[in-house]
Amino acid sequence: MRLFFLIILLFLQFCSESNPNHEDPKKAEAVSVNDSKRIIFFGDSLTAGYGLLDYEDAWPHIVTKRLNAEGYSYSITNAGVSGDTTSGGLGRLEWVLAEKPDIFVLELGANDMLRGIKPSVTKENLRSMLKIIKERYPDTKILLVGMMATPNMGKKYAGEFNTIYPSLAKEEEVKLLPFLLEKVATKRKLNQKDGIHPTEEGHKLVAETVYPYLKSLTDK
Repeated sequence: MRLFFLIILLFLQFCSESNPNHEDPKKAEAVSVNDSKRIIFFGDSLTAGYGLLDYEDAWPHIVTKRLNAEGYSYSITNAGVSGDTTSGGLGRLEWVLAEKPDIFVLELGANDMLRGIKPSVTKENLRSMLKIIKERYPDTKILLVGMMATPNMGKKYAGEFNTIYPSLAKEEEVKLLPFLLEKVATKRKLNQKDGIHPTEEGHKLVAETVYPYLKSLTDK
């Protein structure tokens, strides 16, 4: 377990510097579906679908397709950027909000943790993003996606980091998904060779984790 998280630390630090994924930090992948409502998925490499041959195999696309197959009508903006931190997300949020989202999924913070950024800083960056979204679009529903600290960060840091998402969700009154990687973390077969990013099969399981939380925010 400790070796797995150490590999995560080293590799994601590399990703944050090189940003080798297919997406450009100044761009987001948008897929329009007529006059459907819009879901914005705003996150890092986990949201972007790092390492997948087809970006539509990433969990944001999987859950949206499932919703639409059940009679909903949502289009998607995948605004995932490899290596992104909450500070970086805060800096590019205004551009992403150019199109009004009916649902906004916020998945950031893992890279903050891996860089040892103070949890208080991460929390305030996330809070600022939530406030901007709510002030700009009061009717937009928000899903805050949580992350857990790796063991190598130490008990004190982990204790502080792991309280960020539940406390922030309560304080800002937004829906919380406690841990995005619940079904895939530490499972070798469900992650790519880097041991970090989910495989195509892993993304399907991540989508299963996300789906009920996302569906609770939808409207037909």
